[in-house]
Amino acid sequence: MHVISLIVKNEFGVMQRVMGEFTRNKINVETIVVGKCEIPGKSRMVLSVISHDAAVTAIGRLQKLQDVYNAELVPESGQSAYALLSTSNGNVGVVGGSDQVEELIERSKPERYVKALNAL
Repeated sequence: MHVISLIVKNEFGVMQRVMGEFTRNKINVETIVVGKCEIPGKSRMVLSVISHDAAVTAIGRLQKLQDVYNAELVPESGQSAYALLSTSNGNVGVVGGSDQVEELIERSKPERYVKALNAL
């Protein structure tokens, strides 16, 4: 999995413009996380894709958008994973390395779950 981190304008329509680049280039986004970040008026958008070539293509296209201030491929050492698990005992949040989170999902066999990659 390859993770792309973006700093973007925090305003209406930015996600649609960013995702338009993935659609035009036929790149499937596996996970996406968006939220306000440490820079006032900006948001951090973190996306994951399977192919390294697709990630490099996307970064090249995204850097040309006015709404994108910074686009970078995050090295594996800077990545983390999290999952929200629905179990018979209630909902559980799990954070750790991608392999650790994957192992916990397999061990607990939750009724439902969502897993995402993130980076700072």
